[in-house]
Amino acid sequence: MEETKNWESVEVLEENHQGRNAQRIRIYFGIKQEVLAKELDISQSQLSLIEHQPVIEESMLNKLSQALGVSPDIIKKFDVARAIYNINNYRDTTINGSNSGSGTAHQHLNPIDKVVELYERLLNSEREKLELYINNKK
Repeated sequence: MEETKNWESVEVLEENHQGRNAQRIRIYFGIKQEVLAKELDISQSQLSLIEHQPVIEESMLNKLSQALGVSPDIIKKFDVARAIYNINNYRDTTINGSNSGSGTAHQHLNPIDKVVELYERLLNSEREKLELYINNKK
């Protein structure tokens, strides 16, 4: 029983680790470190360091949350169990049909749409950088 208590307390500490939470969200969205680092205009190694920080500086947290398409509070209070429940609930209601027989999904957030939105923002950002580069070169 003691081992279970220790494991539970470690899991609670990890849930409050903002860097690890940001990393989990990034992985759930299927975004590579290199892509997110480019969106944040930092190096991949800098992003890796951020993902190892228990508390992320507020300005970087805001940039990171914007790049991931989530609120800063989600990164601060990310709950793995709730995320897994939402993923399973989404899968159950969309693939297997709802228990109520209506067959509609009650999930309002489509992860694919979020990924597409993130890549569109990244593409727009790259276009803007290219335009700035071209204009500065003239």
